[in-house]
Order: sequence, then structure tokens, then C-alpha cells
Amino acid sequence: MTHRQVRKLPQVDLSGNDENSNILHVDMDAFYASVEIIDRSELKGKPVIIGHNSGRGVVTSATYEAREFGVHAAMSMVQATRLCPQAVVLEPNHEKYAQVSEKIREIFLDFTPLVEPLALDEAFLDVSGAKKLFKNSTTIAQKIRKRVEVELKITCSVGIAPNKFIAKLASTMAKPNGLLVVAPEEILNFLHLLPVGALWGVGGKTEAELNRLGLKTVGQVSQTPVSTLKAALGESLGEHLSELSWGRDERRVEPWEAEKSIGNEETFSQDLDEAEDILREILRLSEKVGARVRAAGLVGKTVVLKVRFANFSTITRSKTLLHPTNSKREIYKTASELFGALKLSGVKIRLVGVRVENLKLEASGSQQLTFDGAENQWQQIEAATDRASGRFGHDAVLPARLIEE
Repeated sequence: MTHRQVRKLPQVDLSGNDENSNILHVDMDAFYASVEIIDRSELKGKPVIIGHNSGRGVVTSATYEAREFGVHAAMSMVQATRLCPQAVVLEPNHEKYAQVSEKIREIFLDFTPLVEPLALDEAFLDVSGAKKLFKNSTTIAQKIRKRVEVELKITCSVGIAPNKFIAKLASTMAKPNGLLVVAPEEILNFLHLLPVGALWGVGGKTEAELNRLGLKTVGQVSQTPVSTLKAALGESLGEHLSELSWGRDERRVEPWEAEKSIGNEETFSQDLDEAEDILREILRLSEKVGARVRAAGLVGKTVVLKVRFANFSTITRSKTLLHPTNSKREIYKTASELFGALKLSGVKIRLVGVRVENLKLEASGSQQLTFDGAENQWQQIEAATDRASGRFGHDAVLPARLIEE
């Protein structure tokens, strides 16, 4: 088997072939427990169990130190504490986990709008379009892992493959804090030695039925006639498992709201009331939104400005353009005009957001050209800044107004 497994970020080997492996499955490591440790550093390296410590409580998450004692998610808390009596038990805080999950989502969306969440702590990403800005799928995965670790103080594991099924298997094998790439030509060697329980849809009863047929590995399932599998498991499941046993999975990454809009918003640590400060934040958000729209190969015709005041009341204003755009410059120009039309003076603002709606593929969107070539020059400049940001980070090239003194 020639797939690559990387355990530590600095020693990444980019020599393997991930050219046709565009699907990422990103899974946080021991998510709930890891989030709790962010604010309780004294628990780092110790067995920690998250769950309601009652007679009927079950484990929702456990650190890998606790897992070494056999503790796992969905286990009863009674059994978990019996296996690991020295573990620190914490009540779950779902609001906190949701907040961190939203930040994770924002990181994903900085690379591609094609993000399909499976839970608070895992998602599929289709990065085929993002390769316009980044070297390859492995580079994108590494950048995501680094940002999650640096910005959120937790770790994640990533599987990269041609489809969702193989990518999810790869991320599971990469845990904890690892990365595993499976190229198309590696799929069968990667898959066929695995136990039948690795196939999606195989629970305890199905596994027992497959074992009754003498099928212990995925490779053995692949060599079994589909008619035999259908007779034993039913039409739908039999055909499904036969397809998976050959590494076939035609499902696309299904993003939420990606086809409708792309936007970012910022809640300020302190309310702002100076127009210049607010416009600077609108510029920052416009830069980010424009880069994301371009990375997705899209253009949008409607720019939306969102403003939330100190009393939590919220208003939105929008403008539909004559021609669709993905220009940071045009997005900021429109958003700043929308803000100016509000004629706010001395009003405290706690949040602003910028969003582009009515998206379509860039190739299908007509764009207005100017005779002096100025618009084309700006497009070339923004494309260059995108490449620099992709290589050196989001703050590599900034407007002068956004550079901190």
C-alpha cells in the first residue's frame, strides 16, 4: 500500500499524488473534551470524560488518555468511570461547542464554499475549485489543520480521497492529529484488507450476517456476487455494500447555503461608534468575502450589509448591481455606500457583516469591461493578491487602511 500518513505537521511529505483526490473529511480530535481543555490547561494530558454523570448518562466525548482505558463515546458513564476511575468528568456545554464549531466552519469556508457538515466537529470539503489558489489538496488540508491548531487551540485529522466514503475512512485512520491521502490507484489496496465493519451501513446485525456468509474483509465482499449480497441483505443494502467494497461512492459534497450567498461578519469586542472604524471593518470583511467568492469561481449580483446595534436590534441593506462581480474593490464600494446611506452618527454598533448573494459561476456571468482597461487591471491585481495570500497567509497583502501600526 502506497498511501501516505502524516502524524506531525512539520514533517509533511508532499511527494505523493493527490491530483485527483479532491474530497477532504476533516474531523476534530476528541472535540468536546478538547474544547473544555482550552480554558482548563491543567487538564491537558489527563483522562477527561464529557457526559452527564448520572445513572443513565452516556459518554459524549473523551480524551485519548481516557480512551486508552477503553472509554469511548456512547458508553454508559457508569462503565466509563469504572474503567477509568481517575478520569475528570465534566458536564457537556453544548453552547460552547457550537460557538467553536462556527469558528471551525468559518475556517473551512475560507478555502471552499463546498462544505457539508456531518456534526459540530466534522465535515466534508470539496476543494477542487480551491486548487486555483493553492498548490494541491494536501496543502489545503495542512493549512486548515494549522489554522485550527493555532486559532482554536485544538487539533483535527484529515482524510483526502477521490470520494466521501474513502475520505472518511482515511481521517479515522489518521487519528489523532494526522493526515492520510488515498489516491485513486491506491483505493483497493487501502480498502480490501479492512474488516467488513468499515463499510458504511454495516452494523452489528449486518456484520453478523456477512460473517455467516464467510465474509470477514471488504475484499471478500467485493468478490461476492451482488445477487448473493442482495439475497442475504436485501436489494438496496446488498447493492450499496457491493459498490462501497469497490470504493465507489458517487455522492457529491452537499454544501449548505453555498449556492445562495457567501459572507462574513464580525462581532466587536467593544461597540464602535466612529464611522472610520466601522468602514475599516467593512473593508476587512469585503476583502475576505471577495477572496472567498473568487476562490469558488463565482460572481454575485447583490451585496448585502448587516448592522447590529448595541441594543441587539439588527438591520440589513442590500443593493443589486447591474453586472455580477467578485471584486473586493466593488464589494467594498457598494457596502460602504450602503453604510453611508444609513446616516448613523455616534450610534454604537456591535456587529457588521458583508455578504454577496445571487451567485453564479464566473464563466456564466457577464462582466462589464471598460475602455481604459482599469477594471481588467484591478482584476489582475486582486488575482495576484489571492495568489500571495494563498501562499503566505491571509494577511500577506492588505490595503494600507488595514495595516496595524
